[in-house]
Amino acid sequence: MAFCLPAIMGLLFLMAYPVVASLYYSFCRYSVIKPPVWVGTANYASLVHDSLFWKSLWNTVVYAVFAVPLGMLVAFCLALLLNLKVRGMALYRTLFFVPSIVPVVAGAALWLWLLNPQYGLVNAALGSLGIQGPGWLASPAWTKPALILMSAWGVGGWMLIYLAGLQDVPVELYEVAELDGASAWHKLRHITLPMMSPHILFTLIVGLIGAFQLFTNVWIMTNGTGGVAESALFYSLYLFQNAFSYFKMGKACAMAWVLFLLIVGLTALVFRTSARYVYYRGGE
Repeated sequence: MAFCLPAIMGLLFLMAYPVVASLYYSFCRYSVIKPPVWVGTANYASLVHDSLFWKSLWNTVVYAVFAVPLGMLVAFCLALLLNLKVRGMALYRTLFFVPSIVPVVAGAALWLWLLNPQYGLVNAALGSLGIQGPGWLASPAWTKPALILMSAWGVGGWMLIYLAGLQDVPVELYEVAELDGASAWHKLRHITLPMMSPHILFTLIVGLIGAFQLFTNVWIMTNGTGGVAESALFYSLYLFQNAFSYFKMGKACAMAWVLFLLIVGLTALVFRTSARYVYYRGGE
């Protein structure tokens, strides 16, 4: 018991207490500088009438709807390619995995340069094809597409998960399918995807949770302002602004609990509907 005591104390004071305290502060008017004052559900009621709250939620939902499926698709296609038996595959796998371990700050700074509308490499590449590149982060219409594009760059972790899953698919299934005259598409649809469905479910849930908590990239790439016309004002960024820029800690805690309930609800919905398309080997 004595050996477990430091871990238990750390869990209580560093995790359990902040969670309980944030729930209490969500019902208080709390500026951090002054003691909290109980106001009941006023913080939650204020969110209903806060236009920036709804805009940040909308921006986050739009990002999640496009970034998560795109990242899953890119990671899955890369895993299919990197599962081929060709010379030098270990090098290729390393090259595609490296972007996912680049520090977030360094990656965001790199993409700031790549997406620069005047001398960025992305617009330079589009210009070589005769296409005039957009303003990206300088344009309200292209801010979220720029961040979605950036999200597909660091899917190396998901790629490894899919690659591990592909290597676990029984080869006998493909051999039997080939004897029956199945094409590559039919093998992908009727063998690979069903066998990979648990991995796809995992990345979907993790991707949704990460998308709704997006903060660091947006903070760096918009200098903490939320972009032009709040086009990149994501939920976590607005929560941070309320807590540490406007010193509305009570409102920020209320936003945190709303986010928690939203993520729990989405996760439960995904799990509830997963039985229709997720196949577990061995009847598990």
